[in-house]
Amino acid sequence: MHYASLFHVLIMVALANGTPVVATRIFGDTLARPLDGHVKFIDGRPIFGASKTVRGILVALTVTAAAAPLLGLELLTGLLIGASAMTGDLFSSFVKRRMGLPPSSRATGLDQIPESLLPLLACRSALSFSAADIAAGCAIFFVGELLLSNLFFRFRVRNRPY
Repeated sequence: MHYASLFHVLIMVALANGTPVVATRIFGDTLARPLDGHVKFIDGRPIFGASKTVRGILVALTVTAAAAPLLGLELLTGLLIGASAMTGDLFSSFVKRRMGLPPSSRATGLDQIPESLLPLLACRSALSFSAADIAAGCAIFFVGELLLSNLFFRFRVRNRPY
């Protein structure tokens, strides 16, 4: 198992997922343009919802690219991790809107697995991840996010404790 590489990717995934939340706390509505432009899907529901913003995606990509070299990863690997984590997050939001769930609602599993699985799969060749590495990474991220979510709520980083 590639423990160090796995740990580095999970830190990057956490950064990708956390920086948009922190950016909202810092900047409020400034430059918070919805990624879907308020366009509705064929079912009449938002594609992603107002909480998925262009600013959030850009901040996530910038932070993961900047952090990658600090963890011994290539800058492009950082961008790949950030982009694939955000793709997983957008996929989750898309599915939750189809299920009629409001933005920022909880969907255990759906909120964690795509956001960790896609970056781990995207990096599997570059970092020589096995299927066991990827499965372990998803499990660690799943449990870690559930545990840390309450901590972030207590420190008022998140609005809800999930």
